[in-house]
Amino acid sequence: MSLWQYFHDEPVVNGYAYKPRPMFFAPANMDVWGHSADSRYIKCATISFDANALQERLGISQSLRLLDVPRLRFNDDRMWTLISLLVEAIDDTDPGSQLYGDSLIAAIAARLIERPAQAKRSASGLSAMQLKDAISYIEANIPAKVELSTLAELAGFSQSHYSRAFKASTGLAPYQWQLQARVDRAKDLLLNTNGGLEEVAEATGFADAVHFGRTFRKITGATPAAWRRDRLT
Repeated sequence: MSLWQYFHDEPVVNGYAYKPRPMFFAPANMDVWGHSADSRYIKCATISFDANALQERLGISQSLRLLDVPRLRFNDDRMWTLISLLVEAIDDTDPGSQLYGDSLIAAIAARLIERPAQAKRSASGLSAMQLKDAISYIEANIPAKVELSTLAELAGFSQSHYSRAFKASTGLAPYQWQLQARVDRAKDLLLNTNGGLEEVAEATGFADAVHFGRTFRKITGATPAAWRRDRLT
């Protein structure tokens, strides 16, 4: 099964007048063809997936009959935004991009598969032990990538349920918490070691000192050098 969206600027697609942010969903084994006239710019983002495997990973219990019905040229602003963010994150080598991408995929799938009532229901938080396990695992694996599926498995939850529960407990999505944990580790290294910015960046999973400095300043309001200097003097 495939879901795709077009970023384009053209007056006519498949004989229909252009509408902003068109999206398409094709069930498995469905033949799809397209034609465009006077195209000036087209960029397509396509996601293909195994519906049954995705249902199991997300813990969605109801029938997948909705996925047997094609949806052509529909609009969903939230899903559009989620897919656009996923496209931007695909080539990001930062360790935090794994959790970020996993969270986006879970949100896209939930938006596509779950009933509205299920998608909107509020989630209870993690237990104290589940939260402790998550925090311990993330901190122990800095600067490596952490997968949402691993965290969800530790708690015995589906990925979509886990994302909601984690945010209910911490106020942050898992990837946001991981990023904060990396910055906190960087603060400790800045204060308690003589390592240069490149060394601290490498130890906390940032691509280089520039990337590290930009992220650190965004979160703390100060550059790593200024933050270290202020606290050591």
